[in-house]
Amino acid sequence: MFEYDQSIVQVLLTKNEQFRDLYKEHHELKEKVRNAELGILPVDDFTLGTMKKQKLLAKDKMAHMIEKYRQEHESQPGSQAKL
Repeated sequence: MFEYDQSIVQVLLTKNEQFRDLYKEHHELKEKVRNAELGILPVDDFTLGTMKKQKLLAKDKMAHMIEKYRQEHESQPGSQAKL
């Protein structure tokens, strides 16, 4: 996830509590979805769909935060060295 933005992800994980919470939520949902699809976690189709939507929403929020961070720091002189 976010292969091209790992340096920004690492900064946000250490400095932004909301990003950390979303990252943890996304990871937990990813595991639950995988387990449900493998039949390890018994859930109905509606619940599985809901988990997938929640996972995507968390990822979208993180992507927005990454983009906001990038925009804020690219506009500053010498910002590339910080990444």
